[in-house]
Amino acid sequence: MLPLEFARDSDDSDELALVLCNGAAPVPTYWARMATDDLDVAKAQLQQREKIAADRPEWVGCIGAAQDRHDAVSDTIGNWLAAHDADCAIWTAIPPKFHHQNGRVPTEAEAIAFLTSLRGEARVTAEDYIRRVPADIMTAYRVRFGELLHWTPLPCTA
Repeated sequence: MLPLEFARDSDDSDELALVLCNGAAPVPTYWARMATDDLDVAKAQLQQREKIAADRPEWVGCIGAAQDRHDAVSDTIGNWLAAHDADCAIWTAIPPKFHHQNGRVPTEAEAIAFLTSLRGEARVTAEDYIRRVPADIMTAYRVRFGELLHWTPLPCTA
């Protein structure tokens, strides 16, 4: 359970990306093992997959099971590590961003206004992104997107 919200207007497309967001209600999230035991390789793979610029290494979070925790997210992840007998975890730590301001969380009204302003392919892309997020990641904004825009989660096709 981590505090996630659709709170980052993407740098390379017209969508609101799901990011860790202080103050958001914790929602379920998922994890997967990396196909490497080398922490530096794993971090580089995550950085490449998420298109994180090389000058933003802090946007890849990392914590070992024995490390001190300094915030609620790393504390939650550290407790998860201990419960699962895992050595370390990495995660995407890209901050919220709105109107080109890193760290700025859009209000619910701003998020809805942003999405409703999109037209054509940009709107289709934004809707597809939100609808493809697993259904149990039901953030406060996502509830409103469903109510106002009818952007409900797509059925799981496992």
